[in-house]
Order: sequence, then structure tokens, then C-alpha cells
Amino acid sequence: MSEQPRQPDRRPAGGAGKPSGKPGKPYRRPQKDPVRMLAFEVLRAVDERDAYANLVLPPLLRKARQDESFQARDAALATELVYGTLRRQGTYDAVIKACIDRPLREVDPPVLDVLSLGAHQLLGTRIPTHAAVSASVELARVVLGDGRAKFVNAVLRKISAHDLDGWLERVAPPYEDDAEEHLAVYHSHPRWVVSALWDALGGGRAGIEDLLEADNERPEVTLVARPGRSTPEELLEAVGEDSALPGRWSPYAVRMAEGGEPGALEAVRDGRAGVQDEGSQLVAMALAAVPVEGRDARWLDGCAGPGGKAALLGALAARRGAFLLASEKQPHRARLVGQALAGNPGPYQVIAADGTRPPWLPGSFDRVLVDVPCSGLGALRRRPEARWRRRPEDLEGFAPLQRGLLRQALAAVRVGGVVGYATCSPHLAETRVVVEDVLKGRGAAAAPVAAELIDARPYMSGVPALGDGPDVQLWPHLHGTDAMYLALLRRTA
Repeated sequence: MSEQPRQPDRRPAGGAGKPSGKPGKPYRRPQKDPVRMLAFEVLRAVDERDAYANLVLPPLLRKARQDESFQARDAALATELVYGTLRRQGTYDAVIKACIDRPLREVDPPVLDVLSLGAHQLLGTRIPTHAAVSASVELARVVLGDGRAKFVNAVLRKISAHDLDGWLERVAPPYEDDAEEHLAVYHSHPRWVVSALWDALGGGRAGIEDLLEADNERPEVTLVARPGRSTPEELLEAVGEDSALPGRWSPYAVRMAEGGEPGALEAVRDGRAGVQDEGSQLVAMALAAVPVEGRDARWLDGCAGPGGKAALLGALAARRGAFLLASEKQPHRARLVGQALAGNPGPYQVIAADGTRPPWLPGSFDRVLVDVPCSGLGALRRRPEARWRRRPEDLEGFAPLQRGLLRQALAAVRVGGVVGYATCSPHLAETRVVVEDVLKGRGAAAAPVAAELIDARPYMSGVPALGDGPDVQLWPHLHGTDAMYLALLRRTA
């Protein structure tokens, strides 16, 4: 695909087209389809406001359910239309581009959203062709006007001439000619993301294709039973035997295999359990499992927002009588951390503080976790729109912060204590390169840090395919988790 997928646009989703009809035929007012209107509204929020679908969609669904005619199947279809369209945006852009006589950037974003929704119904669902086209044209009449609805109709009829495989044969270059571009179009990822993931993963074609396919699958909702406050058995019973499965790797995890609403569970409402990917659980558990000699009384979560890892760490610390300090720079996120930790059985404190300019004294802690801000390329299953927003240059902005947080984490831990450096990105520039730079003192005004890498693999017992170590990279296609990275370091002087 020679053109980047479309970018967020600030123009309004306008388009009051003039009614048009055949002479002598009365004008028919377009009919609003609540499911497709809702999906369109979410896509506009994603485009116009840089919103995330997983934050915009739930409140709109709750509002829609106030109408008794809006059924569970309608909510499921709206969810599929939103996430399916966002995941496949790059592929659909290539298909739409082949069906129009102008560059994509010259098509108004609201029109492009309607076309993409229609393309997904035609190429990514089992909705019959005539229904997909007619429903999309009717949506266009409502939100764009009759004039542009005719354009939508013409383009979707061209798209309906082939299925997805047929279109991919037409719009993607052969793998042998351009492997990265072929994969980018086939699996709907920006080319630079394909390249970065391939570098981090290594290996041949099969592995990267499995990873990209996993990025386009809808992830399960995973719960965590916070130790001392809830149990997996309680969650399994609450969710129901037919709708829940134990975690693959974490003893505290329960997977909601049939979807469902976590907020409907009493344990989640009470804060005794939460929604947390198993990869995130494994990171917190690994840090807690590393042996330390002597004192083990003070733990720090240096990048605690929004609070999932802090809540699990706090529960694990409580079992040993240890104190947890949870620090988060942004006050509103610090409040979320406080909510997640409320009711923790052991001592804790939540503060709003900058981890690169910490208020605590050096050597104050026995264990420190820093889950640093990053590109989020490891969570593309959950936030598919992020792949289209990020640019390679974004990593340059994260780099100084990531190095600064790791340096300060190593300064905060006592000699013999352990630091966990974690990030939800497999990009080498955010993972191994950061750790190596800090250990070797690379960078302006930096000095080598007296610390050594610990083999993290034994502290993820039972998890396969963890690589050669000493650090660990989890993968969606291998582990069913987000692509979490973890390096464990022990302070030596």
C-alpha cells in the first residue's frame, strides 16, 4: 500500500445533502438503523477526537440498551462493526482506493467511515451482500445526505464484486516482491509496525503472520482475583461454568470466554477482583517471586496508573507484611490507582509524583516496578486504532522518559534489591535497547549503573516459549497475552 491509512481529521461529519428522487416519486425519508448509527458515531469519535473505541463504545451501548428494542445481538453487531472496521482499516483503505477515481485523502472522512463500515460488512462478516449494501447506503442517506449516498452505493457495489481473498490478490503486492508491504496489506498493519514486530520476533514468515493474525483477533476479557480478597473459584462461579475458563498461566486469572460485562460481577464492583491481562499479571508476579536477601518490607510501583499491577502487587505484598508505595505522575490516574487499591489488606500509600524526579530517598525500597509509558504496540488487539496513530518518530519521544524512569528505579532500590522494567511494547527500541543503554551508561550525562540482569524466565514458571533470556517477551500468538516485556535487574552496588 503506497499510501498511509487515513489519519484523524477534525472536520465535522456534516453533509446535509438535498433530497433527490425520480420525478413523480415521493421522497422517502431515510430510516435510522440504531446499530450502524452507533458504530458510525464511535468511528467519528476515533477520527475527530483521537478517542479510543474501548472508552467510547461502552457508554453508548449502555445508553442504547435503555431502549428495550435494542437487544444483546444488536450490541454484539455494533461491537463487531466498530472493532472489525478499525482492525481492518488498512486493508479496507486499499480496497476502497482501488474502487474510486481519486486519492483517499480527497474523500471526506465521514464518507470514508461509512465506506469502511460497508466494506467490513461485505468482506469481514456473513451479512448478505444486498443487506450490507442497502444498510450502508441507508446510513449514508441519514448522516451524509442523498447525494453522497449515491457515491457510497456505487463504491460498495464495486467492492461486492469480490470477496476478501479476491481483493487481497488484487491490492497486495506478492510476498516475493515486497514481503513487508504484502504483510501490511494482508494483515492491516502499517508497514513500519510490521517491520518492528518482525525484528523483535525474529524468525521467518510463519511466526510474523501468526502474530499479525493474533493482533486482529478479538481478545478475551481476563479477570484477576486479587489474593486475600477474592479467589478464581469465586469468579468462575460468578461468571458461570459455560462462560468462564481458568487462566492459562496465572493462578489468579479467569477468562471470560463468552465475553460478558465484568462490571456486573460483585467482586469486580467491590474491587476484590479486576480486569487485567494475564501478561500484566505475570509481570507483577515475577517481580514478587525473585528472592532478595535480608529486608523485604518496602515495595514501589513507580508508574502505577491506572492501578491494575499496583492492586496485584499490593495484595502480594500484604501476604508478606510489606508496604507498597504506588506513585503515578498524573493526578487523575493516581486517583484510579487509589480506587484499585482501596480495601487492600496490607499497608499502602498512593501519591502523585514524577518518577524521574522522585520525592523518595535513594535506596529506600526492596522491590521496584516501572511499567513505563510506551507506544502500546503490544496491545493492538485491544486498541486497534493505535496502530494507525503511532509513527516511528513517536519512539524518540518515549526514549528519554523510559531511560530516566529505569535509572531512577535502580537508584530507588537498595543494594541487593530487584527492579522490574516492563512495557507493553515488543519494539526493541523500547525494551532491550533501553535496558542495555541504562546498564552501560549510554546517553547524555549518563553513567553506568551498578546492576545485573536476572534471568526472568524461572519466575514465569510453566510459561513456554520465553526465548533465550535473560529478559522475557510475551506474545499474543504464543501466550494469548498482550505483548508484555519484562527485564529483571538486581542492584549490585
